[in-house]
Amino acid sequence: MIYLQLFWSFFQIGLFSFGGGMAAMPLIQNQVVDINGWLTLAEFTDLITISEMTPGPIAINSATFVGTQIAGLGGALVSTLGCILPSCIIVSLLAWLYGKYKELTVIKGVLAGLRPTVVALIFSAGLSILVLSFWGQGGFKWDISSTDFIAVTLFAAGLFLLREFKLNPIFIMLGSGVVGGVCYLLL
Repeated sequence: MIYLQLFWSFFQIGLFSFGGGMAAMPLIQNQVVDINGWLTLAEFTDLITISEMTPGPIAINSATFVGTQIAGLGGALVSTLGCILPSCIIVSLLAWLYGKYKELTVIKGVLAGLRPTVVALIFSAGLSILVLSFWGQGGFKWDISSTDFIAVTLFAAGLFLLREFKLNPIFIMLGSGVVGGVCYLLL
């Protein structure tokens, strides 16, 4: 039964996530944390961090990780298959349709209409992770004592280095991990 639940949950994620892995984060959170309760919100944040650092798409890495946590190797295989199957079907169908009807104005309009929605999904997921990182499980509070200033400083420094010096994001993540590890161990 758990294999069917894993497959169905990640099939839905694979079916309804448009715009890449970052846009899939709210869907993954909904299925994994809210509906099924397989992970806590803190574990979900760790999952996203690990999924971003490992090679491959976030949704597939998440499916593999959650499947392994819940039902071992079989769960990982079923979850990953559930996540990629809709994409394989949809992309094959869309490639055929696009090749046949690519000059229609309606097709161009649909694609243009999806762009702002994907941006909103990415913003929502990023904001959720930002609030969790800065204020923890309790969410945003006006009380300054509940703010994690190490996280805020690492975020600001990373953003500054990315925007001003155009450093490789991998170096920023590695540096943030090292500095954060040292700071959290010492403080």
